[in-house]
Amino acid sequence: MLKKLKRKFVAIVTTLAGLVLASVLGMSLYSTYVNQQDLIAGALNRNLEGSTEAVPVIGTTRKDAPGTRHNSNMLALTVEISQSGVVLESSDDNVSINGPVLEKVVEQALEAQANHGRLPEYHVSWKSATTSSGTTRIAIVDTTAVDDTFHNAIVRNVEIVAVGILVLFGISWKLADWALGPVRRAWDQQRRFVSDASHELKTPLAVILANTQILQRDEDLPADSRRWVDSTAEEAGHMKTLVNDLLQLARADESVAGTAGILKRADVDLSDIVSSAALEFDAVAFERGTSVEDSVAEDVHVQGDADWLRHMVRILIDNAVKYAAVGTTVKVTLERRGKGCRLTVNNQGPAIPAEDLPHVFERFYRSDKARTRDDGAGGFGLGLAIAKSTVDAHGGSIQCTSDEKDGTTFTVTL
Repeated sequence: MLKKLKRKFVAIVTTLAGLVLASVLGMSLYSTYVNQQDLIAGALNRNLEGSTEAVPVIGTTRKDAPGTRHNSNMLALTVEISQSGVVLESSDDNVSINGPVLEKVVEQALEAQANHGRLPEYHVSWKSATTSSGTTRIAIVDTTAVDDTFHNAIVRNVEIVAVGILVLFGISWKLADWALGPVRRAWDQQRRFVSDASHELKTPLAVILANTQILQRDEDLPADSRRWVDSTAEEAGHMKTLVNDLLQLARADESVAGTAGILKRADVDLSDIVSSAALEFDAVAFERGTSVEDSVAEDVHVQGDADWLRHMVRILIDNAVKYAAVGTTVKVTLERRGKGCRLTVNNQGPAIPAEDLPHVFERFYRSDKARTRDDGAGGFGLGLAIAKSTVDAHGGSIQCTSDEKDGTTFTVTL
């Protein structure tokens, strides 16, 4: 749980900080783009103001008003064309333009609805105006330097965002340990409390069960008293089951937390475990008016604790048999998947409501339709939680799907 919480914390912090960084750099990039477009527009307008002989020379400055100077760092050219597209005059600065490019500019200027445009593939921008004599003057500016500058700015910003996110990820990962420290301590204390309390309860429960068994064997015990003794023995048995379940959950939590020696690691024949469990519950299913059908691949082996895995498989099959509709079949399938395996247990019965599906593996969670026995002998809501803890301790995953058409299916991947 803590590992998942840490991953969520890091993901949230990194995402939020990354979005802020990307937004700031994006606004800066947009501002740069607007400024560069203003520079291009200004250069085009200046080249349309005077005669073709009065175009500023590249690399020089010109004065428009006292105290105001414009510096040009873009190649500029002005041409004057007739209505038929014939070039009548061009600025005689030391700037030339490729013939095909000029033809495209003139063609676009004569056909376009707007008085300005671009040829991105040639890094050229243009703007046109009609003179008093009826000819068209076109100012042409080379935007190669501006386009390259903007492209480089994009690359740099992307690099900054990428490096920033990596740095934020590293910082968030370190901060997560500090931020989740109190949660980890509370979780450890809760886990130790459950484990210690369960251990402490085992001894008095054993005494209670022993004493009730002695009383039950007493033939002189009055019938009325025997009824209370039997009830006490039954509830003590339920309590023993609960204590054992809590101990199993505590051990699973310690194993997931990385405590050494909790989970045994050995080669386990999972095929044999699944086949045996299916055979064991076939009789139980028969009594409930259902059946168990298994399809188990041979020689499927995993590394883990055989007792824990056996308990997990029995929980899933037992759960499926309990809630299977009369006359249906519980299907148990074990198959190889790459380097691992997949176990599925399916039953046809009342579907688990969609709002309950995300909670089926929570401890003590019980759905009226999916987690409560119809006969009133409901459990404690720990079976599926134990199954999930066991799978997590073995580094696997477990999922549940349920609908009226396909029934309820638990899928374990190891």
